[in-house]
Amino acid sequence: MNPIATPLNIERCWNFIGIQGDRTCPQLAIYTHCRNCPVYSTAGRHLLERSLPEDYRQEWTELLAKSRADENSQISHALTTTQMTVVIFRLQREWLALSAQIFKEISPPSVIHTLPHRSNQILRGLVSIRGELLLCISLSHLLNLEVADTAVQTLSPVVYSRMVVLEKAGKTWVFAVDELYGVHRFHRDELQDAPKSLTQTYTQGLFHWQPDGKQIERSHSVSYLDDELLFTTLARKVQ
Repeated sequence: MNPIATPLNIERCWNFIGIQGDRTCPQLAIYTHCRNCPVYSTAGRHLLERSLPEDYRQEWTELLAKSRADENSQISHALTTTQMTVVIFRLQREWLALSAQIFKEISPPSVIHTLPHRSNQILRGLVSIRGELLLCISLSHLLNLEVADTAVQTLSPVVYSRMVVLEKAGKTWVFAVDELYGVHRFHRDELQDAPKSLTQTYTQGLFHWQPDGKQIERSHSVSYLDDELLFTTLARKVQ
């Protein structure tokens, strides 16, 4: 006859004379392992069906509430110190950056086809990128950047101009850059307030950047542009 599982003998059964103990239980000859024994199953049902302690719900409610608060605090901290990925480029004398997520393609310079009665200082015309005609703009004119009339310090003795293709919310724009560095990562808390300037309207902040492995010893101050505002302004002024 199998013993009955009670609070007094549940632990003694398999932990002492069973598979986890000295294995002197006579039932092992029949069931080979404690998990096959009805006593083990009865003990499991007893544990699952036992009455809850008086403060059980209250303790778990407080514990889960604290865990959720800690989780929200960690998420908030992560958002404020999150790492940002940008593409850095130069226009005239200014080093600028935009979120890498909106960069669709980097292309060699292409012929710009002006649009009758539409082309102006900001909208330069159409360019063909992989056979697709896209609107080409002058970001320098949109940001009111001063034309560099003297030599500009570059990252390399040989500088290649590029055209970059940006895409956001189904809108695509192309503009030329004087120099392209590439992808750079920094933490959001490194952003500093931008000084008053003509580009301040489109600048979310400034960060200091030291090109890796370059001959230039001093760091650069880079303006991190607001791509949301940039796209909104282009849609209003160009179309």
